[in-house]
Amino acid sequence: MARISVEQVEACGVVGAGGAGFPTHVKLKASADTIILNAAECEPLLHKDKEMLRAFPDEILDGLRQAGEMVGATEAVIGVKGKYHDVIELLAAKLPAGMRIQELTDSYPSGDEFILVYDVTKRIIPPGKIPLVVGCVVINVETAYNIARGVPVTEKFLTVAGAVNSPATVKVPVGVTFAETIALAGGASIRDPVALIGGVMMGKLCTDLSEPVTKTTGGLIVLPRDHRLIERYSLDWQAISRIGASACDQCNFCTEFCPRYLLGHPIEPHKAMRSLEFTMMGESNTIGTQFCCECNLCSLMACPEDLDPKNVCTQNKRRLAAEGRKWEVEANPVRVELHLDNRRVPIGRLIRKLGLYMYENKGPLVEATRPAKRVVLPLKQHVGAPAEPTVSAGGTVKAGDVIAKPAGGKLGAVIHASIAGRVTAVDDAITIEC
Repeated sequence: MARISVEQVEACGVVGAGGAGFPTHVKLKASADTIILNAAECEPLLHKDKEMLRAFPDEILDGLRQAGEMVGATEAVIGVKGKYHDVIELLAAKLPAGMRIQELTDSYPSGDEFILVYDVTKRIIPPGKIPLVVGCVVINVETAYNIARGVPVTEKFLTVAGAVNSPATVKVPVGVTFAETIALAGGASIRDPVALIGGVMMGKLCTDLSEPVTKTTGGLIVLPRDHRLIERYSLDWQAISRIGASACDQCNFCTEFCPRYLLGHPIEPHKAMRSLEFTMMGESNTIGTQFCCECNLCSLMACPEDLDPKNVCTQNKRRLAAEGRKWEVEANPVRVELHLDNRRVPIGRLIRKLGLYMYENKGPLVEATRPAKRVVLPLKQHVGAPAEPTVSAGGTVKAGDVIAKPAGGKLGAVIHASIAGRVTAVDDAITIEC
């Protein structure tokens, strides 16, 4: 396959496709001894990464290899669940020198890059730091695929699951609606559906299915409005804090399940819950909430009272960030050695706890697609500043044309037209219609 440069990755608008959307070219300008392909995909009901590995092994391995060369890595590792024997056998037969497979447990959150780096290298990323601090760069499966292709990112792979007629992994133009995407999975199997975008654990609630798919949309979990997960996601902060203040009995379960705590980071969600009743923002038990990874295990799995420690932690986390308060501290490695392997949450158990056991846990890659007549492309589909439009309403574009770029010197990513047509609106998003 053709050799790709960091500049080409930047020009193609490649970002982290796993949900965060960090501009990939910035990662690839760093130096690291290890590059890791994150194929763990631990969110319940999502299958996009596994399906892509089955369908495009050569492209993904080449993207990983080239990314490794860019950062100067001496080792490339594919982190994938050990239960996917066919995927592992397929990849093993194609591995180049300096690349290996790390089999992962079928648990949540094995795809968290802090957990993944530890599982692959036994290195602990310090609290508040990034994998690069311990010599690692982590990229997503679809990101590696996009690196290898070397063309503008105009399409998105994602799993559509839950209350749909035919759960599937589909490929759609960036900017089509969630409703159009759900139709490719046979449509919703319920009336008046809503969706959790990105996954049930770390996703966001969407009640308007006319919203667009972006470069970071990894999955759509369709659910009825009266599902308990939707009810949980619909609670406002006033209700969360009032219920938490009245019912938390300080059982510690939220802390004992916290993956950051188990990595030795100084975060204890059960102590953060005390801030609902006492002003303790100056104390370490709330300052430590800045290290919350927002995985939601504490709220959706651990708490026997169905309280919401995750949102308590994130509220404190946002407040600390706004105040510019940071805590420099090292991890406690003893905790990892004693507890981490015994506290991993099996995906099957999590699916039952979340009330998802009635839905098919599959998502085969399907060829079904429909030509898009209209797309809406938000100017912010990535970490950093929104891109600035390079087109005006009334102009015409071809698929792959640059329609927005980062402002000079700012962190961001290029956005391309995903279909050919006429630009009909330019505001916080660019609308193109055939």
